[in-house]
Amino acid sequence: MSAERTEDLSAWPEGVARHVLDEVDSTNSEAQRIAPGLTQPTWILARRQTAARGRRGRAWISPRGNLAATLVMRPGGEPAHAALRSFVAALALADALETVAGPRATISLKWPNDVLLNGGKVAGILLESVGQGGGVSRLAVGIGVNLAEAPPREALEPGAAEPVSLLGETGVRVEPEEFLTYLAAAFAKWEARFVTYGFHPIRTAWLGRAAKLGQTITARTAAEIVEGTFETVAEDGALVIATARGRRNVPAADVYF
Repeated sequence: MSAERTEDLSAWPEGVARHVLDEVDSTNSEAQRIAPGLTQPTWILARRQTAARGRRGRAWISPRGNLAATLVMRPGGEPAHAALRSFVAALALADALETVAGPRATISLKWPNDVLLNGGKVAGILLESVGQGGGVSRLAVGIGVNLAEAPPREALEPGAAEPVSLLGETGVRVEPEEFLTYLAAAFAKWEARFVTYGFHPIRTAWLGRAAKLGQTITARTAAEIVEGTFETVAEDGALVIATARGRRNVPAADVYF
């Protein structure tokens, strides 16, 4: 494990607020409601969500004991640049999971927004933004982590990665509030690198943990299915696949393997 992955993440980051709710419909929805009145980046954690959602409007099952949290921030910049924070969030999740589980956890990152633990899906990321004048005025980084319990397999769409929990895979039990501290500290670390140095170091670190890099994958978009070798991630965050007909850059898709 590298030195950057073993830094102390036990202190809450300076200049970042935290709201803990017992119950809410969705932390991303709550982020939208309170964002206009915020003056600093703010994490919202809910012990229970009643209407959680994942990518493309899919339901997200979030029982008590799992992490349901959203970071709401004002990043500015173009939407495409703000969207690269899904990679920042994935790296932060990997660091936080390795902090609490240590060598019992084998973490890999699945493009575009999933985190795998021992090959199964343990976490997902959902970004939602509000634009103003061509830039992003507010960004909500929603994160769900199966800390205590994985959703039933039958609740997922066909072909989705097998769901797992941190507790089930490693025997490690951690409360959502404690895990959020590790996550917030890790996110602040990677966000500082992103703001200072751009996407290049984020991309390099993400590729170092990428699931199925150099192997055959299938990317399903709204219009087509692209199959080939997962070659890399482009400088704009697009998935790069070497297909029988040549290299393809896929900006948005669901990936299966």
